[in-house]
Amino acid sequence: MLSYPSGMTVSSRALGVLADALRSHRNERRTRWRKLPAGRQALLVVAYLRKGETYADLACGFEIGTSTVYRYIREALDLLAAMAPTLEQAIDVARRKAFVILDGTLLRIDRVGMASGYDRAFYSGKHKAHGLNVQVIADPGGRLVWISPPLPGARHDMGAAREHGIIDALAEHEISAAADTAYQGAGPTVAVPQRRRRKDPDTGRFRKLSQFQKDVNTSHARRRGPGERVNADLKNWRVLRKIRSSPNTADKLIAAVQTLMIASA
Repeated sequence: MLSYPSGMTVSSRALGVLADALRSHRNERRTRWRKLPAGRQALLVVAYLRKGETYADLACGFEIGTSTVYRYIREALDLLAAMAPTLEQAIDVARRKAFVILDGTLLRIDRVGMASGYDRAFYSGKHKAHGLNVQVIADPGGRLVWISPPLPGARHDMGAAREHGIIDALAEHEISAAADTAYQGAGPTVAVPQRRRRKDPDTGRFRKLSQFQKDVNTSHARRRGPGERVNADLKNWRVLRKIRSSPNTADKLIAAVQTLMIASA
């Protein structure tokens, strides 16, 4: 197998955060010797998450065994997931912002059992694909604040946000949020676009929005724009473009990427 130098667009700060966590973990365990120093192990893990490299390719590039790659990645994911913020910590950050953007996205999966209709809970009719629903909170500058644990892809964004406690937390702390029409009815603190009015009984057609309502929607879309960029950046981590591990263990993978994204901001 051939190997070659390559690059990836990840902040050196994120790499440093992971390397420091690995060094502390090794000191706690009093590890005497490893095939790779903490900095190289951190680089291996970031390459896996950012570029979606296979264990075999990483083993070739770093000149170690495939089983060692697996152990290094599992160890780092545990550390990164433990460092991910909770919803309470995210709300503390959100309280200091003018407003936040709330949006849901689907992370596709390819490993889900089909027996007895088990896969139905993961199938999103909107995206016509199996996946996991995650709720993303971003600030007006396009920086990530929080990513929720995943739920099966068939869950509606509004139901997922309520289950995670996001809607109640925003209302309790009176935090203004911008969201799309999926969050209709989320309460006075969550602003959503104007929807088409009810059907005209004479024509049987939906009544068109007024020019003022269209202008309001345009302004609202501009406010939500940074949140869309955060979702796009999330999927720039190629390991999340199609999750190939079990959906039951994907929460740790998503939390690990979240930690690195926040560290990069």
